[in-house]
Amino acid sequence: MTAYRLFGADTSPYSLKVRSFLKYKGVDFEWIGRSAATEEEFQSFAKVPTVPLLVSPNKAPNQDSTDILSVVENDVSEPSCVPDDPACAVLALILEDYADEWLNKAMFLYRWGAKPDREEAADRTMDQLFSGKLPRAKKKTRDQIVKRMRERLPLVGVEKKNEKTLKTSAERFIGLLNAHLENNLFIFGGRPSVADFALAGQISQMLLDATPGDMLRKSAPFVTAWCEFMDSPKAGAPFKTLDELKPTLLPLFSDEIAQTYLPWAEANLDANQSNNDRVNVKLEKKAFEQVTQRYAATSFKSVQKAVRRLSDNESLTSFLDEAGAKTFFEKGGK
Repeated sequence: MTAYRLFGADTSPYSLKVRSFLKYKGVDFEWIGRSAATEEEFQSFAKVPTVPLLVSPNKAPNQDSTDILSVVENDVSEPSCVPDDPACAVLALILEDYADEWLNKAMFLYRWGAKPDREEAADRTMDQLFSGKLPRAKKKTRDQIVKRMRERLPLVGVEKKNEKTLKTSAERFIGLLNAHLENNLFIFGGRPSVADFALAGQISQMLLDATPGDMLRKSAPFVTAWCEFMDSPKAGAPFKTLDELKPTLLPLFSDEIAQTYLPWAEANLDANQSNNDRVNVKLEKKAFEQVTQRYAATSFKSVQKAVRRLSDNESLTSFLDEAGAKTFFEKGGK
């Protein structure tokens, strides 16, 4: 038996995040696609009904993709995915959280928001669940999957009044990332960081769906090629310094992350701490409202702590200040 066993799905961005990370680390693992045939074994390990689920030697089963990457990094230090520049290492954590908690909203919207994307996604999900042996009532099953997934849209913040904000945000981020990847093999230089694994997990899913996939292939060729490479990445060179990356990395933070994700994440954390069921925040002068996301609040709090631990790093402080992001990490927030 292999050292690690990863239960996942090709339709899950977090599963792809962990799978490509294990490949990069050279870890011997077994990929177990979640389906009706593997459900009983999955349930024997799972505490929540979601993938990924990593079964590891001498450790409890883990279903948190961020924690999985951290634990495996500590166990298998090389090849490292932690940038040498401490400021870059913290910025990578911010980008990882952006991918997992904000960009995921747009991915979910593109996939389940409109036809034909949602029907094609349901077909892929059905093929996965039944291991290619589709049920006779194919249309009925597909419609049930679509209905169930569309009912989940508000839970991740995909409400009608938020759709334009989410699409504008995702398209802007992808354009800025494409410009950055023109001169960088990975986000922080010659090897991938947690930011690469998290972002590629989300954007690779968009490439599977017709509408965002066409947009990516036409307008973001460097992002598209990077996503393909991220399926099984290899280190090509050392990490770069923040000064080397800054010309195209800073706009990602100043023009997008500080405009959308950070104010939303701060508002969501505040709502969670106040036990409010809903978040209300202005993003670029437009109202954005959704159900409070408890896990996202905990995750952002961890990112804030990571930034504060490096509060004496002038390079990081200066970068965040120039990006208009510094205030979101100061004690007590804005």
